[in-house]
Amino acid sequence: MIIIAITGASGAIYAIQLLKTLKELNKKTGLIISDAAKIVIEQETNFKVKDIIKLAHKYYKFNDLTASINSGSFKFNSLIIVPCSMKTLSSIANGYSANTITRVADVCLKENRKCIIVPRETPLRSTHIKNMLNLSQEGAIILPAMPAFYSNNTTINDQINFIVGKILDSLNIENNIYKRWR
Repeated sequence: MIIIAITGASGAIYAIQLLKTLKELNKKTGLIISDAAKIVIEQETNFKVKDIIKLAHKYYKFNDLTASINSGSFKFNSLIIVPCSMKTLSSIANGYSANTITRVADVCLKENRKCIIVPRETPLRSTHIKNMLNLSQEGAIILPAMPAFYSNNTTINDQINFIVGKILDSLNIENNIYKRWR
């Protein structure tokens, strides 16, 4: 199972497209949506939270620290936090597991499972960069939502698919949703 966590940073569309793509690829997914992410989803997209939840195989409540995924004995393959707010990034980097997202990230890192963090903030403070470095040194993959232009990506959907494709590449999932460098 691949766990996708959506936090309150701008860019929920990345997570939505990732969920759609993983569903098309018949990959089993779990989903966590923070309270702040629900607000961002309503403001930034035309999607309803209930419809996004339907894209996942299993939904976990944000403040349920008794959820099965919060235990190292629960088997899941990887976690993608997309987008990842600086609050969530800081909590994970400093071992503060106050909700389902930060606890499952803690489990993921301590169990040496693949953890991909897609931070969304600009500009970055030194503290943000230090937190990313700390997580990278613990084995997390830091995959910023930075657009690429070498593929002649001309639409917003091209840019979204580029980031989603890079996430899938990091998961070793074959895909052709973005133009690769030739």
